[in-house]
Amino acid sequence: MTGSDEGTPSGLQPEATGPNTITPAQSRAARALLNWSEADLAGRLGLGADFVRDFESGGREQPSGQIEALRSALMTHGVVFSREGGSDGVRLSGQGRDEGTRLGALNTENDR
Repeated sequence: MTGSDEGTPSGLQPEATGPNTITPAQSRAARALLNWSEADLAGRLGLGADFVRDFESGGREQPSGQIEALRSALMTHGVVFSREGGSDGVRLSGQGRDEGTRLGALNTENDR
């Protein structure tokens, strides 16, 4: 699921990641880089932790404005979103291009 304003359910277009979108996996990876819990991120947005949990699990469609607010909050704290070689990724600004948490390396230990 990605947040977008294209009018189609974002869960149906996982490949549609563009400059103003974020995938659930990118959100989880960004939180891991910042060492934030779901509640930490939600608190910075003024929303409940269930919003972050639902978005990151793909549980239900979320308003694109709230997803953009989530993305902006992460970017404000140094997260850089990328799409290189057909793969979505995240890193902290100031790090080398090959540094950061790889989406495939996320697990339950570094997800919260």
